Amino acid sequence: MTTGHIMMAMSLDGFVARPDHALDWLNKQTTQNEDHGFVAFQDRMDVIVMGSGSFRTVVGFGEWPYTIPCIVLSRTLTESDIPEDLRGKVEVSTLEPKALLDSLEKRGLKQAYVDGGAIIRSFIQAGLIEDMKISIVPILLGEGIRIFGSNDTDIDLELVSSTAFPSGLVDLEYKVKR
Repeated sequence: MTTGHIMMAMSLDGFVARPDHALDWLNKQTTQNEDHGFVAFQDRMDVIVMGSGSFRTVVGFGEWPYTIPCIVLSRTLTESDIPEDLRGKVEVSTLEPKALLDSLEKRGLKQAYVDGGAIIRSFIQAGLIEDMKISIVPILLGEGIRIFGSNDTDIDLELVSSTAFPSGLVDLEYKVKR
């Protein structure tokens, strides 16, 4: 089965973006010469699954930062909304998380990087996340898009590692207990 994996930065008060999806607060952090493992994480992934809000934010960065296929889960975007230069790299799907992972398995894709607040919550609710690496950024935003929301049941996590950096950022790695 294709497995879901999370690597996200969030503010100390639990937000992954401002209400308008802005990530400007991440640029306030000076993390020069700190390796938070993003390249190594991405290198072990076969595909990225993200929501339309995350997709629009990443497209706004200018240059597309990913080398692996990307699937945007959306009920409003269509293939025609994908910029011409990203066609063949990005596809749009309306599948539910479990059906999507089943389809990825049939394509031989084993590890999916799950990105975006609402998409992460839907994968967690469906029990489809294996592990997560969360970088806690030392800032309080007060409001925004949460990485985690309410759950029907508790989701137990096992701490795998924690690393504090001189910038004040703290990386936490968890495995989801089954």
